[in-house]
Amino acid sequence: MSSNEKKHDFHLVDPSPWPIFASFASLVLAFGAVYYFHTKALWLLLIGTALLFYGAFMWFRDVVIEAEHQDHHTEVVQIGHRYGMTLFIASEVMFFVAWFWAYFNASLFPTEQIGSAWPPPDIKTFDPWDIPLINTLILLLSGTTATWAHHALVEENDRKGLLHGLILTVFLGFVFSCFQAYEYHHATFTLAGNIYGSTFYMATGFHGFHVIIGTIFLAVCLFRVTKGHFKTDHHFGFEAAAWYWHFVDVVWLFLFAAIYIWGS
Repeated sequence: MSSNEKKHDFHLVDPSPWPIFASFASLVLAFGAVYYFHTKALWLLLIGTALLFYGAFMWFRDVVIEAEHQDHHTEVVQIGHRYGMTLFIASEVMFFVAWFWAYFNASLFPTEQIGSAWPPPDIKTFDPWDIPLINTLILLLSGTTATWAHHALVEENDRKGLLHGLILTVFLGFVFSCFQAYEYHHATFTLAGNIYGSTFYMATGFHGFHVIIGTIFLAVCLFRVTKGHFKTDHHFGFEAAAWYWHFVDVVWLFLFAAIYIWGS
């Protein structure tokens, strides 16, 4: 047997500069954010953002090459990826549990400092049946289109259905973010100064951030589809994006029920 012949199904990753590059880029981004908070100067924050995006792009480019062109992502490797994505989503669940915990701790046991009432008397809450309801319907519809795209690929090998489903999902994710930005712009309370604003913006803001990340994730998948990537038995990148998007959907349902409806 040749010494160069692969004798196992595991992928031994080649040395890469991108993990340490992304780490230092994240450090520059963090310093840039703190510097911006103190001076309102954006230049270091923009440099950190650009470095992080470049590092992420190059890193994921190498992963795509390993998967699509070098056939390193065998069945065994894909199982490991699925375990990893499952654990990542579980960690994200606990992340949001922390914000829900903070919200319910403040709302179920309001202190004298906020008038012993929830929401506090000086807070004008959002009407849950206005933009929040619209955003709920948008996210639910986007979950449907993501499932359509996944079904088109796996069950029918329908590239056109996959493409159209992803286009609609990315579009709906973008529309959701626009509506949330509009809602924030017209809010009568801020992040600082009261516990309602702090818990509201931390919970809904981090969810909005996840929507943006998920939209980018799906947009990358859409770009890869146009390049002929993903097969019925080899599509973990898209599968992981779909899992992440459904997680974002479910978290929003809890946010809508707990913060917008019950908390109003």
